[in-house]
Amino acid sequence: MGREESETGGEVSGTGGEVRETGRRRTFTRRGAEPPVVAPWIRTRLSAAPGAAVALALLVLATVCLAASFPRAVDRYEDAGLRRAVADATVLRTSVQLSAPPPSLGATQQERESVLRPASLREQYRSILKVIERPLVADPGQSAYGVRTTKSLEAPEKWLPRPTGLPAQMTLAAQNGLADHSRLREGRLPRAGGTVTASTPELEAAVTTETADSLHIKVGAVIHVPAVERAPLAVRVTGIVAPRDREGAYWATQPILRTPSLVRLPTQGAEPSIYWLGALLLAPDAAPALLGTPGAPARYWQLAPSPAALTASGLPRLASAIAALESGPGLLKVRALTDPEADASTDLDDVLASYAGLRSGIRPLIAVAAFGSATVAAVVLLMAGGLTADRRRGELALLRARGVSLRGLTARLFAETAVVAVPAAALGLAAALLAVPYGRLSYAVWTAAAVAFLACAMLPVRAWITHRAVRVHGAREDLASVRPSRRRTVAELTLLVLASAAVFALRSRGTSGGSAGTGGSGDPADLDASGSGDQLVALAPVLIGVIAALLLVRLYPLPLRWLARPAGRLRGAVGHLSLARAGRTSVSTVLPLLALLTALTTAAFGGSVLAGVADARDRAALLSLGADARVEVMGALPADLPEQLRSARGVREVTPLSIGYQARPGSGVETVPLAGVEPEGYARLARSTRLGAFPAGELTAPADARPANSSKPAKSAKPTKSTKSAKSAKSAENGASVTSPLPALASPTVAERFGTQPFPVRLEDGSDITVRITVVRELTPAVSGTEFLVVDRAGLGAAPARPTALLLTGDRMDAGALRKAAGSAADVRLRADERARYVDSPLQSGAERIYAVAVAAGSGYAVLALLLALVRAAPERSALLARLRTMGLTRSQGRRLLVLEALPQALLAAVGGVLTGWAAVRLLAPGVNLTAVALATSSGSPPPGTAALHTDPASLLLPALAVLLVATGIAAAQAWWTGRRGSVRELRAGDAR
Repeated sequence: MGREESETGGEVSGTGGEVRETGRRRTFTRRGAEPPVVAPWIRTRLSAAPGAAVALALLVLATVCLAASFPRAVDRYEDAGLRRAVADATVLRTSVQLSAPPPSLGATQQERESVLRPASLREQYRSILKVIERPLVADPGQSAYGVRTTKSLEAPEKWLPRPTGLPAQMTLAAQNGLADHSRLREGRLPRAGGTVTASTPELEAAVTTETADSLHIKVGAVIHVPAVERAPLAVRVTGIVAPRDREGAYWATQPILRTPSLVRLPTQGAEPSIYWLGALLLAPDAAPALLGTPGAPARYWQLAPSPAALTASGLPRLASAIAALESGPGLLKVRALTDPEADASTDLDDVLASYAGLRSGIRPLIAVAAFGSATVAAVVLLMAGGLTADRRRGELALLRARGVSLRGLTARLFAETAVVAVPAAALGLAAALLAVPYGRLSYAVWTAAAVAFLACAMLPVRAWITHRAVRVHGAREDLASVRPSRRRTVAELTLLVLASAAVFALRSRGTSGGSAGTGGSGDPADLDASGSGDQLVALAPVLIGVIAALLLVRLYPLPLRWLARPAGRLRGAVGHLSLARAGRTSVSTVLPLLALLTALTTAAFGGSVLAGVADARDRAALLSLGADARVEVMGALPADLPEQLRSARGVREVTPLSIGYQARPGSGVETVPLAGVEPEGYARLARSTRLGAFPAGELTAPADARPANSSKPAKSAKPTKSTKSAKSAKSAENGASVTSPLPALASPTVAERFGTQPFPVRLEDGSDITVRITVVRELTPAVSGTEFLVVDRAGLGAAPARPTALLLTGDRMDAGALRKAAGSAADVRLRADERARYVDSPLQSGAERIYAVAVAAGSGYAVLALLLALVRAAPERSALLARLRTMGLTRSQGRRLLVLEALPQALLAAVGGVLTGWAAVRLLAPGVNLTAVALATSSGSPPPGTAALHTDPASLLLPALAVLLVATGIAAAQAWWTGRRGSVRELRAGDAR
């Protein structure tokens, strides 16, 4: 022999070969031969199953794209809603106004004048901007500062208009940036010649076009205002300017600078005292001259918030910054920079609170949809991992039998999956960023990372659970042989407790965390980034679906066994065999059933939410108008207008009304709207609109209550029969009833006040009628509100009976044609336009779109789960069909076998989904209030009616039918494809399945 191997390892040669030792492993290679090549694990596995890798990549890409887009889409519509709320509010409410009182009289005159000069104000303005805490950021293009008189000054010029003899009064303001925010129409902008002091006798000023038109001011006019201990201050108008943005904060924060107003003095006489109040715009350098007037000049800084800096995520910090500036540390800093008595005021915090209240009612509903879709997506990812693990069960079991450690196996599987999932997640994140370019990046990145980690971990975790013990052949794992373990029972009971707690919390507290049916406090300072309410409540529909899925999986084999016995007595083996195979389905059917039930429950809940929102808006529009369209004028309508509108396209019926809004029932001074109607037509309208239906006969006026013409009664000392009849005739001419009172339909409030006894009613024209309440309804088409009276028009006089409004019913009415026929004096409103008024904020429309997308995504993942479940069993079914065909099974029998085998699980999911969705809606409806998302308006006025959650039959039945169709369709397609391929390939021994 040659060299021997040393004890510590090394080389041994002598037979033409060598032994290399690395650690404890020794390999022998022949001299001159290449070392063995080890195939790369990842590349080998990916090339062995490229289709599975591509499918996984597409699944991860789509899931990451949807998941990363969700938080950015929420940010986009919430921020848009906040900016719309601020834009819809008046600038006077949203601007932050800082003011300092007139300079102290204890200072020297020079010091008082220097405080009002532009350089000092500009320096203070810049210092104030640094004091403001973010995210409250001032818009420099609309913010302004200056000096103005806090007391108006009387102008004695006779040529100024005097509506009631009182002289006009003027406000003098020296505000910066006049040239940048206005266009010169006539003359030139004002200047300050030399150094202006409190004793300067004459100044230059400009006025806006509205001020010039209203006060008859022309270029070159001189207006005198009072001065202190000297001759009046002369102000010469050198120019007329037009605002560039009259609704911008520069002009709208102090509207008097732009638009003059008529001021009414409180007087006790019949004739009010009115005078004009306008503004003269001085040059900024002319501000010290205001100290010589009794106008008490004050400094001010008006800060307009920048819309780009307003974000819903920063709402608590924004509210904190406003509070600090109004009455906190920010105000102390402002006082240190300007004046110890400086003050700050704004209504921006009220605007933010109103927006926060709307958002607190919408966010929980979005959370319900998000949790439902996320659960279904996670189940699909787990099913994909389970499908891969089942397909490679033999391979992984062989590796474990040959000594591969469990840690090494899971690490290789994780790396193998990560090579596919991580690039796909990166592409999905990029697609989400391109699809939704606005929003916070961090949330999207963390969401994409979570999905990618779940996709990478699903296969290793499933392999770790399945192959902890080394075994080659496993026991049967179907519902007929496997019994639920104690751990599974404990887990199911835990989920049952969580679901019960979530349902109880949602029913008692509502989706927004307050009492049921409320929308939260609306205080932005109390809202964190996650919104109101807790996540357990938002998980309630999902937990209900999970409990239903676990319960159905336990009960699933029982009806199949009961059906299999009578099916065995039938002719043919297809029915019995299909039921037997369906009863022995894999225990992993809990995942597809969970996905289907969760998706169906979320779809039913989401569809019911969207249907409830649509129904609430339709109902609110109907309550506001009383019909599909409403035409109303202040006086009487033209006599031929009803016939013209009746012939318009889409109009089926026209109901005339005589409405008086100032009727006075009884002897009080309170007014109640009174409507005169035609009982037959109005009863049909109330019945068709479901607004207080009533029998027409209950409102028809008696024959002796109809107005009658009679001569004027003769004077008599005692009332005789002829006198009484004359009085009755006279009262009939004025609209009063002759003997019997008019039957009336009243609201509960009016009925409670007057009861069922006859009582008089004074109409707007001064005539009197006597009515008696015979019908009480909470709603009526003619008038909205809680107080109303409705009587027969035949019992009214000629003047009160003239129609003042028309209620139109029909489909697809032409708004332009109706407005053209009614004329410009008539107010024409359509139900569709009224309905659109309730979709007021991007917060509402964005939430509806996201909810619809979430429900659609959940439904799509449910169909994918069904596909994965059927694909998983496809090889076994194909082999079964091949074997049965050798025994004489025809192709039609094969199709029936596969369809009947897939039908029980699909039918179970469909029926279970319908029942679970119905139960979820019924259980959660008391705690869900849709009013915020359905009927919120920018005006803040209370909506007509409320929006409640109710079951939508289409949302329950259509997804369930889709599940049945997809399941049976896929089974039939698989049977057809297997029949085309033949049986030889399926029966070849040794083929890997």
